[in-house]
Amino acid sequence: MKRNICIPFLMILALNASAQDSLSKLTEIWTPVPRVVTPGKSPVDCQLHIEWKTPAVVKGNGQGRGNSGIFLMSRYELQVLDSYNNPTYSNGQAGSMYKQHMPMVNVCRPPGQWQTYDILFTAPQFYQDGSLKSAARITVIQNGVLIQNNVELWGPMQFIGVPKYEKHAAKEPLMLQDHGNPVSYRNIWIREL
Repeated sequence: MKRNICIPFLMILALNASAQDSLSKLTEIWTPVPRVVTPGKSPVDCQLHIEWKTPAVVKGNGQGRGNSGIFLMSRYELQVLDSYNNPTYSNGQAGSMYKQHMPMVNVCRPPGQWQTYDILFTAPQFYQDGSLKSAARITVIQNGVLIQNNVELWGPMQFIGVPKYEKHAAKEPLMLQDHGNPVSYRNIWIREL
């Protein structure tokens, strides 16, 4: 069962209540828990830095190994997955815009090591009548290597079928997915562009 965790705008947050109690805990390691943190609204266009790690002890394979996701505006998923020597479908591996664009290269580190994503996201724009004015775009650098270069998204994440844009609010929460696999996050920051 997929569960998501919301992250408010312009805050470095823990993904459990105890780690949010004081600013001195902002460098702790956070693991998604099956509950929603108070939702906020993330910026329309943003720069996001996030670090993540799958367990050092490998359990499972394919999509059942360190599976999570980063949902920009609660709909556009950048895949988090242990893709080190772990075959899966190309547009479902780490660094893919899930079911849309595979990364240009797999630069995943071995399990148990911290990975980084540095993301530049341009939100979609809509006309008053709800039709699409301009599609969302994303650039992703993983572990210092460009893996998505200003790609145009086809629409929100769609597990089966073709994504289709529907007008939504200009600002929506950033969410981290709990897919039932252990994944840890730290050093999360976001800023408006």
